[in-house]
Amino acid sequence: MIPLCSPQQARTPTALALGSFDGLHAGHRRVIDAVCVDPCGGLPSVVSFWPHPREILHGEPRLRLDLPSEKVDLLEPLGIEQLVLVPFDQQLARLHAEDFVDQVLLTTLQARHIAVGANFRFGHNRTGDTDTLRRLCESAGVQVSVMPILEDDGGRMSSSRIRAALGAGDLARASALLGRAYRFSGRVVRGRGLGRELGWPTANLQVDGRKFLPGLGVYAAWAFLQDKGERLPAVMNLGPQPTVDPTSPSAVEVHLLDIRLELEGRELTVEPVERLRGQQRFSGLEELSAQIGLDAQRARQRLQAPVG
Repeated sequence: MIPLCSPQQARTPTALALGSFDGLHAGHRRVIDAVCVDPCGGLPSVVSFWPHPREILHGEPRLRLDLPSEKVDLLEPLGIEQLVLVPFDQQLARLHAEDFVDQVLLTTLQARHIAVGANFRFGHNRTGDTDTLRRLCESAGVQVSVMPILEDDGGRMSSSRIRAALGAGDLARASALLGRAYRFSGRVVRGRGLGRELGWPTANLQVDGRKFLPGLGVYAAWAFLQDKGERLPAVMNLGPQPTVDPTSPSAVEVHLLDIRLELEGRELTVEPVERLRGQQRFSGLEELSAQIGLDAQRARQRLQAPVG
């Protein structure tokens, strides 16, 4: 696994792709390819900010498609050799574009090649742009690659489009934009045990609150355990429990189909495949149990269907 480090811990000199790269879609990968194909004597690296600048500047929570630990796994096959997270705080926010380039990119990271997207902005009040970056790096002999914005039939390739697809429960569209299956992980924690009483035991996942999750509903899904190589068919409920407790917070509950495993305390990765239905309130537990049976059957059929 490639290292996840601070700028001070980074191996230098670097060839760095600079940006958020949330979702690592095809547009992001184009920027990353630039420093992997032609590193100019630097170590191919991705440099991002954490937390997201808008969280610090505007108090806006920014849920991520990929948490840093997940991004590490995704970057390694692309040829990246380290992920550098620059801590974003008020002090960094006040740093002018010239100082950011000099202090962080050239001095600390010893950049030999820098790649960004055409819409990249940086520095105090976002006053720096790609022309600024080129001008500041030229005198230092640092190559700058500015990659054009990638578009498809739906418009500009962006993380926002991926979030919109996930929010609508359109996993097929989200996966097509990502270029890979969307997944999230969590530790299985003890729940109420109601599912077991109904004959449908569920694993209750404690998911990092910074992770972007799909829209509420019931999904056919694949589940993966760290110590088991195969994928396990499952049905997942994402949201509150309107029949049992309408005031309960949103939760992630996963029922493994046709297999019983003791999961409490284990790490479970979930790959939702298709949204089967939205959240629904039933007249009682008997009707709820019957509907779960129907959901399970639909999930089996969907997961057994040929791809495409």
